[in-house]
Amino acid sequence: MRRAVNKQTALKAQDFYLLLVLLARKGEVMTYPDLAAFSGLSVSEVHGALKRAEQSRLLAFVDKQPSIITPSFKEFLLYGARYAFPAMRGAMVAGVPTAYAAAPLNGLIAPSADPVPVWPHAYGGVRGVALIPLYPSAPAAALRSPALYENLALFDALRMGNARERNFAIKLFEERL
Repeated sequence: MRRAVNKQTALKAQDFYLLLVLLARKGEVMTYPDLAAFSGLSVSEVHGALKRAEQSRLLAFVDKQPSIITPSFKEFLLYGARYAFPAMRGAMVAGVPTAYAAAPLNGLIAPSADPVPVWPHAYGGVRGVALIPLYPSAPAAALRSPALYENLALFDALRMGNARERNFAIKLFEERL
């Protein structure tokens, strides 16, 4: 007996990561190789991610350029993505600060005595509790782009923060969208 094939589309972490990249590069015309170089994904990963995002109705192609569908993306970002891509914590490591320990939230939230969340990274100069990044290439890409860094840090605040941190992140994301 043949096994049934599941044709259901499932959004992957790299797909959502690429949507945050597009949000950081809002208004810029970018080719697939440009997106690949900027995000640290391969061209084929970019193609697949954009197709899955389009099937999930988070993205549309306008004049052959990927464009985020803001109402759908906003709803998923603010209320669903933290359940689809939960925060995974690790041990104490050196890394790049994220969530409330990174801009823009670090200017709004007073630091505590607890170790800050960091993405493990060779060039990270802060010691803290590891927070596994949304995608492995995200920390390196974030270090090259302040706008992407802020988007990823705000998303980390949404997926791992307490209510106060999430509320600040929601407010800041709503301003960006």
